[in-house]
Amino acid sequence: MALVNKIDPAELALTDKLIYVNRVAKVVKGGKRLSFSALVVTGDNAGHVGVGLGKANEVPVAINKAGASARRSLITVPLVGTTIPHEIELKMGSAMILLKPAAPGTGIIAGGSMRAVIESAGIKDILTKSLGTANKTNVARATVLALSKLRNPKEEIAKRKSTVQQSGEVVTSG
Repeated sequence: MALVNKIDPAELALTDKLIYVNRVAKVVKGGKRLSFSALVVTGDNAGHVGVGLGKANEVPVAINKAGASARRSLITVPLVGTTIPHEIELKMGSAMILLKPAAPGTGIIAGGSMRAVIESAGIKDILTKSLGTANKTNVARATVLALSKLRNPKEEIAKRKSTVQQSGEVVTSG
């Protein structure tokens, strides 16, 4: 994911949430060599979220690495009240997800790693569906990518009006 503006994690009150720990065994001549990978989501519950994956020979080290990776990959999520500004459907690899804004009081209708990412972002009302793979890592990364592609409608309208004014063209409708 290419981030346009870097977010400083030191300025935010971030909380880490462990989504998944995976034990991996590599078979070598002397037996099995165990390793662990951890998937962590971090956010401030106010529009900033990041997801990270860490690998190590011990679980706590893997979790620390994943948390550091999540802090490096923070994004800003545009919020309209307690929900997202518009519907978005995104396919990333085999993970296909759908995010829809919901009325206040609906709550978070999501499951698994998608719920953890959305809760960490601070979204209170949303409807979601994971249509592709059930792989926790891919679904979490696809959710973060979809949230990063959201645009605030007021900012987009202002941006479009300014580009029309700069070009000097007069656009008439009808």
